[in-house]
Amino acid sequence: MTDKVFVIGNGMTKFEKPGRREGWDYPDMALEAGTRALAEAGIAYDQIEQAYAGYCYGESCSGHRAVYGLGLTAIPVFNVNSNCSTGSSALFLAANAIRGGLADCTLAIGFEKMAPGSLGSTWNDRENPMQDHLQAMAELRDIWFPPAPWMFGAAGLEHNDRYGSKPDHFAQVAEKNHRHSLNNPYAQFQDSYTLDEIKNSKMVYEAAGLTRPMCSPTSDGSGAAILASERFVDQHDLGATAVEIIGQAVVSDTPGTFESGSVITLVGADMTRRAARRVYEQADITPDDVDVIELHDCFAPNEVLTYEALDLCGEGRGHELIEAGDTTYGGRWVVNPSGGLISKGHPLGATGLAQCAELSWQLRGLADARQVEGATVALQHNIGLGGSAVVTAYRAPA
Repeated sequence: MTDKVFVIGNGMTKFEKPGRREGWDYPDMALEAGTRALAEAGIAYDQIEQAYAGYCYGESCSGHRAVYGLGLTAIPVFNVNSNCSTGSSALFLAANAIRGGLADCTLAIGFEKMAPGSLGSTWNDRENPMQDHLQAMAELRDIWFPPAPWMFGAAGLEHNDRYGSKPDHFAQVAEKNHRHSLNNPYAQFQDSYTLDEIKNSKMVYEAAGLTRPMCSPTSDGSGAAILASERFVDQHDLGATAVEIIGQAVVSDTPGTFESGSVITLVGADMTRRAARRVYEQADITPDDVDVIELHDCFAPNEVLTYEALDLCGEGRGHELIEAGDTTYGGRWVVNPSGGLISKGHPLGATGLAQCAELSWQLRGLADARQVEGATVALQHNIGLGGSAVVTAYRAPA
């Protein structure tokens, strides 16, 4: 059995610098985001039949503790952990329960309470899940720490070498996304920067010209989405506001990830390309049909790489889009109107659900000063190394 899936409510907290809100723990974050999503959907928690809770930093069953603040209704609660794609993975699973006819209303919720500074390994007495990726990286580029900016910065360097892009193009991505975040009250940062300010900021990975405003920060926060079947939407008269998920795919690594000899491939471009093409086929759309995009700009070079992986342009031409202004207001697409991970923040478990919220609000016409005029089709991209790429397409309420 296959059913249509609709987003009927979204909620999120403001993303914050870790520890900035004293005493703000993950159950508080999840309660805030979940309550807002329920209010937007206009339903009670006891109408939800399954919950999928995503987080990366926490103990077993933290997802149960997070949703228990919303209600104790004996429903199945599933804990999801898939690195930076955790939130979108929870969204995919919650949608699958509806597609398969197992539920009519589900909750996807993500949260993170993070430590300041660069990401590190939690368990040092066992194999690192990124070990194969890091070993392949070390064979291609001189080792640098921390690993995440090294990997994505090196992918940017490869793009420079192959296709003639410049670090300035990546700085332009950061300038655009920080500028977009000025209109997002949920964003961790709401500051604009000139290109010179970005390029002259504290260096994170010098070989690639990667500075701090070009990197997503660690963050605290939560996001939530309530999904429903067509039957549920009709029964509750939600058709005027229900955003349809018209395509969705999750892709993991293939042997080519490690055999390609390409850093661009190692950081997920091929996974993204496979997932995006499946989604275009499912939704019967092309990139030209898309109006607004939220994509995984964990580091500015990855936004340019993702333009190409999403088939917004040909291989090696991503930097031409940012140069021409094709990915901001007045261009062919508006990419990361929320400010993206770079400026909105990146609490790993919440990121994909914050992307879902932004795009749902755009398609409902509720994005206020960020609104993309006339937006009817939206595309979401979320990636986690280790690894999964999740791509989702949405259509505005009919």
